[in-house]
Amino acid sequence: MSAWIGFTFVAALFQCWRTALQQRLRGELSVNAAGVVRYLYGVPVGAALLALYGLGTGQGVPGFGAWVLLLAAIGGLGQILGTNLLIMAFGYRNFAVGTAYSKTEAVQAAIVAVVLLGDHLSALAWLGIAVGVAGVLYLSLAGRTTPRELLAGIVQPAALCGIGAGFCFGLTGVLIRAANQEMPASDPVHKALLLLVLTNLLQSLMQGAWLVWKEPDSVRAVFATWRSSAQVGALSALGSACWFSAFALAPVALVRAVGQVEILFTLAFSRFYLKEAAKPSDMIGSLVVVGGVVLVLLGS
Repeated sequence: MSAWIGFTFVAALFQCWRTALQQRLRGELSVNAAGVVRYLYGVPVGAALLALYGLGTGQGVPGFGAWVLLLAAIGGLGQILGTNLLIMAFGYRNFAVGTAYSKTEAVQAAIVAVVLLGDHLSALAWLGIAVGVAGVLYLSLAGRTTPRELLAGIVQPAALCGIGAGFCFGLTGVLIRAANQEMPASDPVHKALLLLVLTNLLQSLMQGAWLVWKEPDSVRAVFATWRSSAQVGALSALGSACWFSAFALAPVALVRAVGQVEILFTLAFSRFYLKEAAKPSDMIGSLVVVGGVVLVLLGS
């Protein structure tokens, strides 16, 4: 099995786990505060991963220029916006459906990567992406049969927030891959870990400054909830380390398409952790998503 596939599966698991914890923080923190803890508490974990990998491989910190810094900053901002939109989607619908809308990121990432990076995918990979997206949309829109109901489902706030989150996450992946390629060092995983720390630092500064400016009362809550928040940050850093490594090793569109297996983890967390009721349509949609992932793997 290619390393990027393993990184993607582990990343999807950590991301789902982190999002489930973050969902529970919604009762204690605002949307922005819940986003800040993801990056602020993730910095030490990311730094530890970078240090351990560097010691294990005997590598120092690879050099980077202003262009890499800019790509990381814009990519980090995209992740902030995507996270906020996803948390907002949870407020309109449940955890599983909010995440399902955001998984349209696979096809959005594919289009952005083709335009910005010149990535090329096989016809089978494109078919797999389309099948996977159809699966997550079925999960979201099951039960809406008339054109009016379908249109209402697509333009409802949860859908708009989720689809917007998917675009932001897809763009982040493309920019992080571009930043990795711009670094002169040869080890893509080492560069990915450096980008993780750099991006999390920039995100902590950007969203932290916004929080101090717009929601000063929420700053204390970020530190008061440190037990739960630290878990979110640790899982975020571990997940992002795997995502960034996968982006460095394979086209973003393939990584995001295989990453749709997160929906399976999501349904499990939704049912057993958040105690949300499952529907028969969940199983049908899940099987379609799995079929899409298999096609992507066969076409990669």
